Amino acid sequence: MKVFISADIEGITGVSSWDETELGHDDHIRAAQQMTREVSAAARAALDLGYEVLIKDAHDSARNILLDELPRGVNILRGWTSTPLSMMAGLDESFDAVIFIGYHAPGGKDGNPLAHSFSRSRVYSCSINGKIASELSFNRQIANHYKVPCVFLSGDEVICKEAQDVVPGIETLAVKKGEGNATFDIHPEDALELIYKGVTEGLKKKEELLQEEPQYYHVSFQFRDHAIAHRASFYPGVRKVSPYEVVFEGKDIMEVMTTKMFIV
Repeated sequence: MKVFISADIEGITGVSSWDETELGHDDHIRAAQQMTREVSAAARAALDLGYEVLIKDAHDSARNILLDELPRGVNILRGWTSTPLSMMAGLDESFDAVIFIGYHAPGGKDGNPLAHSFSRSRVYSCSINGKIASELSFNRQIANHYKVPCVFLSGDEVICKEAQDVVPGIETLAVKKGEGNATFDIHPEDALELIYKGVTEGLKKKEELLQEEPQYYHVSFQFRDHAIAHRASFYPGVRKVSPYEVVFEGKDIMEVMTTKMFIV
């Protein structure tokens, strides 16, 4: 039995500034420690139920999680594989469940001062089949593609609401809510206890949470710079529909993620 954990940082409790998200910045140290602790709480819950665990450090440099503070027995994928799987690299059909830790509101929405989708410097917002899309929107479909259920998500209130809407029954934990450029955060120790409980409950009902992948994707990216949209429009299948927006279609999420890899 195997569990895959995809971990981001903007949805970790106490993280409210971009300085806290950047490797090499003094403020990043504390944020990386709490990210490690929240991931560890999820991993311990899975380990205690007899699962093998693979963790994907899926934020920015992909070198945030502190390896020597993780529970023994886990494996971690650091850095970027340069494949379409991106934040889900390492996942395949051999896994039994997917867990998301530290996820956040998408670009184009509020609820987190760090709301963005994939690249805050390049992308204003994106959509799938007419709805504003978060990183979760793409990554959960990768799980669906491999027929692996998504059982737990922690992050801000906005992304937890999205998860509950699109995966009915998924266990979630909102560790923060945003207002303007501020966040209201739960205590770090409370986050660890509640993540452990939520993952435990989610894994117990994983069979109920398996979903089918859509058979069609219409994807839009609105860029912050018109030159990026112009460049993206030359990728096969991508059309520019306004100075800042491009659209494309895909028959499955792997086609979508391959296109995204080259235009974002």
